[in-house]
Amino acid sequence: MEKLNYLIYSSERNPNCVDEEIQKILKSCEKNNPGKYVTGVLVHSKNYFLQFLEGEENELLNLFNLIKKDHRHSKVMLLNKGEIKERMFPAWHMGFKDVDKDDLTLITEATLDENDVFNKLLKGGIIDDSKVLKMLSRFYKLV
Repeated sequence: MEKLNYLIYSSERNPNCVDEEIQKILKSCEKNNPGKYVTGVLVHSKNYFLQFLEGEENELLNLFNLIKKDHRHSKVMLLNKGEIKERMFPAWHMGFKDVDKDDLTLITEATLDENDVFNKLLKGGIIDDSKVLKMLSRFYKLV
């Protein structure tokens, strides 16, 4: 059995990527990800995408190569990748969240540090692995 991996990237949403395009992305994930055992979550605002993917390393890298060519966004930046012991989103072939603004204020139990991590991720900042995974896990359990 292949090792379980994750991949996180951010990108800038192009102006031509209207809400209908987001629905197309999600439908494509719903159709294609189960057969590849890829799960994850897509966070988007009017200006940014942040996506966390989990699955077998080769599948994730192949998918990321396709994602980089997608015309709906630009400045695609790989933020982090590595091994994980278990899936954070086992039932989500692709969950999503529209944060609807550039800066997100988490109205949850998240700490100020976690809020800072999330805002840096949205803008393409590279953050420590453990902080990213902890913050994403907490954020999606609470929203």
